[in-house]
Amino acid sequence: MTTLLESTLQHLEALVSYDTRNPPRAITTGGIFDYLRDHLPGFNVEVIDHGAGAVSLYAVRGTPRFLFNVHLDTVPDSPHWSANPHVMRRLDDRVVGLGVCDIKGAAAALVAAANASQGDAAFLFSSDEEANDPRCIAAFLARGIPYEAVLVAEPTMSEAVLAHRGISSVLMKFAGRAGHASGKQDPSASALHQAMRWGGKALDHIESLAHARFGGLTGLRFNIGRVEGGIKANMIAPEAELRFGFRPLPSMDIDALLATFAGFAEPQAAHFEETFRGPSLPSGDIARAEERRLAARDIADELGLPIGNAVDFWTEASLFSAGGYTTMVYGPGDIAQAHTADEFVTLEQLQRYVESVHSILQRGA
Repeated sequence: MTTLLESTLQHLEALVSYDTRNPPRAITTGGIFDYLRDHLPGFNVEVIDHGAGAVSLYAVRGTPRFLFNVHLDTVPDSPHWSANPHVMRRLDDRVVGLGVCDIKGAAAALVAAANASQGDAAFLFSSDEEANDPRCIAAFLARGIPYEAVLVAEPTMSEAVLAHRGISSVLMKFAGRAGHASGKQDPSASALHQAMRWGGKALDHIESLAHARFGGLTGLRFNIGRVEGGIKANMIAPEAELRFGFRPLPSMDIDALLATFAGFAEPQAAHFEETFRGPSLPSGDIARAEERRLAARDIADELGLPIGNAVDFWTEASLFSAGGYTTMVYGPGDIAQAHTADEFVTLEQLQRYVESVHSILQRGA
């Protein structure tokens, strides 16, 4: 085991011990942020509480060209963990603990690499990624601090990911008229029937977009996640509520898609509200997005990072891209392990990532 990897594991064991589950959004400026401040000697460190459990730590040494970003919050643990999720376990080829893969392993590696080098470095740690309320990133972007590129840590098997889907979540409500279900119904009488007909049209539309593509991604990802309403089988449903989400390609217009989905409701939905939006990576129209993807590829090549395929999951890298930064996603671990019981990251992945970060810092990036 290399010295860099052992240092990473020591820091990771400490980071896992801090409870940063989100929800309940109870993260404060102490705890894990005190630990990071204490273990980044020689850095100018700034910790800001943005409210609702959103805390950021911005640390700078020298005049770096690149910014590393990593979130410290985790999802809640499930009842299926086989041991205490906040006590990291070392196994032969991996470590197990809440957040080791998503994505405290990267945070630990950044600290280890920074302490093993004297090169310029800039880190932005945040704690609200799992909340779908990116206050930390929004506050940073508002400052307009220049960097040639931003490397956002998420599990990408230590490959530079240059493109991923956007995300939009929507709440719809349908209104009908309560009544006995024995008679012939007007098509708009049942709120649940309206919702079902809307769902069929939406699913047919998704099929029609199956051949759309961008950077190795194809089609529009779509999911109806929740439908509720009505009273009982022999009563016409007066109300229904539906929640759905979709993940567009970087080349797709989210506003146009929302208008299309809203238009499938007959009669018009009683309520149609986008509850969360995350842009695609890269951001912008198809020409601008491709320009930004190529710029990120050039940076990855300069840093000697292997380039991976575009991915379906969303990350806050897209927020940096929308803010004007050349951005890529780059971190250790497999996304399949994120949000799972007995979450793990392999030692090989941690070593590969920390060595690459150390190399970047050593060259004065």
